[in-house]
Amino acid sequence: MQEWAKTFYRSKAWQSCRESYIQERMHIDGGICEVCKREQGYIVHHIEALTKENISNPLISLNHENLRYECKECHDREKGHYMDGKESQRKSLLCIFDRETGQPIKDLRNV
Repeated sequence: MQEWAKTFYRSKAWQSCRESYIQERMHIDGGICEVCKREQGYIVHHIEALTKENISNPLISLNHENLRYECKECHDREKGHYMDGKESQRKSLLCIFDRETGQPIKDLRNV
């Protein structure tokens, strides 16, 4: 979490918005991930990412239309939500290796 966003994420307004969104999703579909539709939701994600400039705008930061309930795996795939935003490290980890040869067999960097 960015230092400039800590106050917002600790605020009563965000906690209330987050909880009401989760309850809404629980009522709609039991709270499954809105992306993969397989796993249980885990994180309320802002579709339009919060920035220093827009975090005080409730139409972006506290609007259910800008939220999505995601499982951890789907959330971690979102741009900027992996390894502190270090794209090169993230890409180097996204492949599957053959157990016998140790060679990469499936490159997931472009999935």
